[in-house]
Amino acid sequence: MARSDRLLRLMQCLRTARPPVTADYLADELDVSVRTLYRDIEALRRSGALIDGEAGVGYTLQEDPALPPMLFSRDEMEALVLGLREVREVGDPVLSEAAENALSKLKASLPPRMQAEFEHAVLYAKRYIQRPSVQIDIPALREETREERIITIDYVDEHQAATQRDIRPLAIVYFEKSLVVLAWCDLRSDFRMFRIDRIQHMTLTGTSFRPERVPMLRAYLTRLSEESE
Repeated sequence: MARSDRLLRLMQCLRTARPPVTADYLADELDVSVRTLYRDIEALRRSGALIDGEAGVGYTLQEDPALPPMLFSRDEMEALVLGLREVREVGDPVLSEAAENALSKLKASLPPRMQAEFEHAVLYAKRYIQRPSVQIDIPALREETREERIITIDYVDEHQAATQRDIRPLAIVYFEKSLVVLAWCDLRSDFRMFRIDRIQHMTLTGTSFRPERVPMLRAYLTRLSEESE
């Protein structure tokens, strides 16, 4: 691992681990010797990171030079913490880890007086309903949606009828009991909502439908809103 990458990873460990973080723990996470870890800590300090602690005691990141100080009202901070904790609960492993990392970066960016309030925010998110298991790669589906690429899915509907469809994924919606993808279905030449747990297989076609996603999604959401009235 390049030293620059290792220093970035060390900063993230200092953000996410409960302080004080021991040198042995950090060295093990980075797969380096403790002596190398000490040199890396000093390198971060020289670059502007305020890291409290010393060898044999442990380290605490007091100020992160990579992140600008942020000022939020108490309610704004609680809203951010609640939202990220919700994503950590309901997201797939990649999204949950991203939420955990975002929480640590948010905390590191706050002034010291707000960090204690952040650490002890009063709002939590917890889900006890288990969604049906998903067979496809959710991060890959997110990527194809972002990049506006058509995918082919093998789909089984509520009546157990199996079809293969080319769809243009527009958005992924997290309902309480299931995940769905809002899409344009080429087979039906219309908008459709597909439960992701009913997608048996997904094939990436690499075919772009850019820049159609945003206007198509806007039109679909307008229709859904009108149908719900």
